[in-house]
Amino acid sequence: MAEIESFTLDHTAVLAPYVRRIGVERGPHGDAITNFDVRFTQPNVREMPTAAVHTIEHLLAGLLRDRIDGVIDISPFGCRTGFHLLMWGEPAVPDVVAALTGSLRFIADDAVETDVPAVSAVECGNYRDHSLHSAREWARVVLDEGISTDAFARVGV
Repeated sequence: MAEIESFTLDHTAVLAPYVRRIGVERGPHGDAITNFDVRFTQPNVREMPTAAVHTIEHLLAGLLRDRIDGVIDISPFGCRTGFHLLMWGEPAVPDVVAALTGSLRFIADDAVETDVPAVSAVECGNYRDHSLHSAREWARVVLDEGISTDAFARVGV
């Protein structure tokens, strides 16, 4: 079986919240796709409720694209401690942190129910499992703790 980088990460050594560049893949024409570990909570200590993760995912899908170029996808980790962020090119971690911080500020302070996209049965595969209230709470937690640019030290918070 192929080695998966995130499965080799020592989850007991990281200090969330942080943004970590996992790696860069190159396509046949040299195109770069960068994968980021966007960690909100300390692994194996706490996790976000599913409805919060789901709503944050829907909001970040658009908010990040408004704040930084090259977003391909943001997808939650099954462990509910954060997200994979896939981007074209090789964006710098501090730039990703800045876009994420602005997005979380909007979620924490300004978002209203009508800001959450794709929450109908037609648009979402589990449309009943959303909570803007919980998404706001978790956005505030991450902002209050500060997003580090280093997974193993509190840097740039």
